[in-house]
This record gives sequence, C-alpha cells and structure tokens, in this order.
Amino acid sequence: MQSTKPYLIRAIHEWCADQGFTPYLSVKVDATTRVPREFVKDGEIVLNVGLEATHQLLMGNEEITFQARFGGRAFPVVVPIARVAAIYASENGEGMAFEVTETPAGAAAADVSGEDVSGEDAGAAVPPAPTPERPSGRPVLTRVK
Repeated sequence: MQSTKPYLIRAIHEWCADQGFTPYLSVKVDATTRVPREFVKDGEIVLNVGLEATHQLLMGNEEITFQARFGGRAFPVVVPIARVAAIYASENGEGMAFEVTETPAGAAAADVSGEDVSGEDAGAAVPPAPTPERPSGRPVLTRVK
C-alpha cells in the first residue's frame, strides 16, 4: 500500500500557500539526500520550499526536487520523501512531523558538517522544527509548534 506521507506533505504545502505562509521542510540528511553540505547542522537541514524560494519544484511520491539559491549560488536539491522529518509554516509553526525512515546500514554514510547556518537566500536553512522522539511503528500525526 502507498504511504500517505507524500500526500500529507503536498497538502500542508498547499495549505501554507493558500494562507500566505512560507512552508519549510525539516530533513534528516544522509547520502541519499542532495543538499549543500555546508548548510547541514547536526545531520539536519531546514529548507524553504515556498514557491518564491524554489525553481522547478516537484513534490512526487518518492522524492521532492527543486533548485534554490544557497550563498548566492543555484543548487539542485533532491530530498527523498523518507528523509522528511516535518513540514510546517514558518510564521506560526503549524504543520506536521513524520517518522524518518533510516537507510540500511552501510548503504549510506553521509558527509555532513556541523557548520552554523546563516544567510538570507531563499533556500537557506533556518532553525529546525522540533521533532518528537518516539519508538518505531505506525506513523502518528503530530502538530508542530
């Protein structure tokens, strides 16, 4: 059976756009995630996925792809749906957190840096949304504040 996660991500993205809010994705980075590594902090990156911040945004059932500017340079971003930890509106924190599927051991050892993130570019990262710790099992809908 198809996961509901990509549908919920697209629905919250659309809700943010309808409300005039800026949607942000919190992503757990690994080797399957294509993001600028210098903006990754503690293995996570938060991405502005608003329509004005992205170019050629495609939110599919397997991955989210777009181009954004980081440090003044365009960068193609690829985020597997399984690595999305949350999507929320930056203005009020309303959104949803998800369980992140870990990649098999040995399949991907990410090269992530602990550098601080700063800048005003559209695709630049912001402080990550809190994600609750919980045991594995069925996904639970969670309100992110």
